[in-house]
Amino acid sequence: MALKPEPTTPFHSVQYVLRVLETISKHGGGVTDAQIARETGLPTGHLAPMLAMLRREGYVEQVADGAYVIGDSLVLLGSGATRKEALEAKLQETLTELRDSVGAAVYISRYIDGEVKITQFADSPRTPKVNEWVDFRSAAHASAVGKCLLTQLDVNGRRDHLSRHRIARLTSHTITSERLLFSKLDSQPPTVPVLDLQEYAVGTVCAAVPLTAGSAVGCLALSLPLEHAHRLRSAADTLNRRAAPVVLSLAI
Repeated sequence: MALKPEPTTPFHSVQYVLRVLETISKHGGGVTDAQIARETGLPTGHLAPMLAMLRREGYVEQVADGAYVIGDSLVLLGSGATRKEALEAKLQETLTELRDSVGAAVYISRYIDGEVKITQFADSPRTPKVNEWVDFRSAAHASAVGKCLLTQLDVNGRRDHLSRHRIARLTSHTITSERLLFSKLDSQPPTVPVLDLQEYAVGTVCAAVPLTAGSAVGCLALSLPLEHAHRLRSAADTLNRRAAPVVLSLAI
């Protein structure tokens, strides 16, 4: 199952989004999209969908005269001692919306202290999470989450991980050759979701996309039962398009 790469654009860059937010925050009384475009140097074709995303996520608001001001979500994330709780709540809200949009359980995973960790997820009775029958920390070579995180490490980082978590055959689809695994990781296009087609668990397919926020290594993923594998392509494409708000929350 191949997924067609999507071209990268400034809209997908957190740096551009942060530049827009900085511009809006400088104008306490509001600022027009034309002024934002002048100050950031962003073409209006990229700015319009970016502002729409920021409004949808509550980071900016549009007042009566059409000007943009900082929204409640951004104010809450900057509120000192409650920032961590506010960030987790905002991410959970975004994950829940994404779960309903793609019709699948969704996850945020981070590579922390040399280990694969699922930090947040959103599931439901209709979209159950994957059965963790083998600890995700030991299955990076097989799971979409693990492979997506490994693509963001250099060769030494990957070898260090696999020296602590040896490659094991989890299903008949699992790659057990380190050479083949590294070859596939190196050839993985950064704009295409990483797939797990029953490599981690029989009866489950998954997809993951990287979350690049500074030097942090993370990913956004989804899982589907095998009987819904025909939806994996469209669900993965949606996941890719909707990653921007998640990256933004992690970067602020």
